[in-house]
Amino acid sequence: MMNKETMVVNAIRILSAEAVQKAKSGHPGMPMGAAAMAYAVWGREMKHNPADDKWADRDRFVLSSGHGSMLLYSLLHLFGYGLTIEDLKQFRQFGSKTPGHPEYGHTRGVETSTGPLGMGISNAVGMAMAESYLAAKFNREGFPIVDHNTYVILGDGCMMEGLSHEACSLAGTLKLNKLIALYDDNEISIEGSTDIAFREDVQARFRAYGWNVIDVADANVFENVDAAIKLAKISDKPTLIACHTTIGYGSPKAGMASAHGEPLGEENIVALKKNLGWIDDVPMSFAVPAEVYETTAAVAEKGAKAEEAWNEMFEAWSKAYPELRKEWDVWHSDELPVDLLKDEEYWAFDGKAATRNSSGVCVNRLAARIPNLIGGSADLAPSNKTYMKGEGDFSADNRTGRNLHFGVREHAMACICAGMKLHGGLRPYCGTFFVFSDFMKNAMRVAAIMKLPVTYVLTHDSIGVGEDGPTHQPVEQLAGLRAIPGLVVFRPCDSKEVAAGWYAAMTQKRPVALILSRQDCALNEKSGPDALKGGYIIADSEKATPDCILLASGSEVECCVNAKALLKEEGIDARVVSMPSFELFDEQSEEYRESVLPKSVRARVAVEAAATLGWHKYVGFEGEVLGLDAFGASAPYKVLFKEYGFTPENVARLARKTLNK
Repeated sequence: MMNKETMVVNAIRILSAEAVQKAKSGHPGMPMGAAAMAYAVWGREMKHNPADDKWADRDRFVLSSGHGSMLLYSLLHLFGYGLTIEDLKQFRQFGSKTPGHPEYGHTRGVETSTGPLGMGISNAVGMAMAESYLAAKFNREGFPIVDHNTYVILGDGCMMEGLSHEACSLAGTLKLNKLIALYDDNEISIEGSTDIAFREDVQARFRAYGWNVIDVADANVFENVDAAIKLAKISDKPTLIACHTTIGYGSPKAGMASAHGEPLGEENIVALKKNLGWIDDVPMSFAVPAEVYETTAAVAEKGAKAEEAWNEMFEAWSKAYPELRKEWDVWHSDELPVDLLKDEEYWAFDGKAATRNSSGVCVNRLAARIPNLIGGSADLAPSNKTYMKGEGDFSADNRTGRNLHFGVREHAMACICAGMKLHGGLRPYCGTFFVFSDFMKNAMRVAAIMKLPVTYVLTHDSIGVGEDGPTHQPVEQLAGLRAIPGLVVFRPCDSKEVAAGWYAAMTQKRPVALILSRQDCALNEKSGPDALKGGYIIADSEKATPDCILLASGSEVECCVNAKALLKEEGIDARVVSMPSFELFDEQSEEYRESVLPKSVRARVAVEAAATLGWHKYVGFEGEVLGLDAFGASAPYKVLFKEYGFTPENVARLARKTLNK
């Protein structure tokens, strides 16, 4: 007769297989093979309280192999996180709590949205970084109020993605010893044996990264994995536990590629139940013995007691360190600790400046006002101006530094920042050249899906990069980022608009990308907080209704202001509209949008040194868009702007053209 813990493991396997079969879609093999290692984490080692999935000091669990989502859903159901059997039966159905891949904010107990392989392990690195930083900040002798591990299960797909190399290399450099990764080493991918494309020595690779590596020859036995986790907890390095598993364990398809991404078939589920000695042999009965729930309820009770003890310690710590408690509350609040809109010093700028330089000023002004601001760059801080002066560097030897050094790892950087934000307590930002946002885009997209307020500082925003040439000159990137639902793209025209962009980044409940120039931009008298509306009149016509409207973002706003002066000499009265953010402008009231862009004025010219895609919704069929629907060239930026027509004279010509229509 099987013991109760083994029954829990088998319940995970069977529920996962049945839900996939009922949906006629999904990945049963991974949950079945990884069930034992998952139980070792959830049932024996992980500190968690199903009654409070937001407990600040809970251990974090990330399923990087997000396609195996039924593993996580089975765990959430069995351990009491509110998912019902009916929810499992609705796997992959519209509106269910059990979508095809885990979704943060949608299903209680899901710590991050996973699916794109390699992203979960990278999020987990960010969570571990956040834990170590907050522990250094808030813990005091006798009061380890931040003291938890981050567990992640990942498979061969994650190991093959370059993203995992980036993130895990950094984790080793930083010695994130609270990070415990369990590698589901089943040697199977969709196309067959991993040998067809993946023969490297993964364990040697992780040792080279600086990780502790433990090999578990038979991870189908949860006690073996449990023993490895206990060793991992006392390591001074992050730990990879290489768990040798069998995909589709217990079924006739065990060890076969066909168990990966398709239902087992009812006859194989019957065989699975017989092989595991289950209580019935009826496919899709979703029957779970009472002993299973008794076992998991005991784990939940243990977790509740652990949180109760932590709450008592937290209250004692609060009394002993009242000022720290006040800081804790500020750090864990979504509200800013200062009123930036009324902060005159924050908005004060003089003269011309590249908006990347203005951003550097803002970063340091914010660092003095927002104590949990933390961030850095992909080895470009001197150029991105993302460094906080006097705030130290986060490292294996200094957990209190606010400046993060990601190395040349753009994709991992964006995922890590998402993980830090998911953890809670910090306001992360990261930076690189705008053209390299292509490396980050998947992470930015998923951050938008999760509504995570992460800030991306993307500099060298156009052909203004100049001599570096077309490989470094972003052309299509603006349109690409604007196409991401839920991402605010903000391209400021001067220093005060940069301040507005950073204000938006600190107050929006979603990610914000700041698109910043290398070249100097003139300071406009009327710029400032109005930029928070996304589009506003920065230089108005003398008439109540202008003859034409010139729209632009970034450095091209100055070009339009100068074109307005040329048009005035010809008796043409133009309005100039700065449009730093399509998203924010489109969210304004219809009345406001009409006041800026009256429908009666059909002579419009939009100017932006990037792809024209997207501007036509503002200029209409009769308007003109001056953009760049081709790659740039290597030359001084002033030469390029002239060669590609970004001059006041050309803008004035296009304005006349629209008026003649």
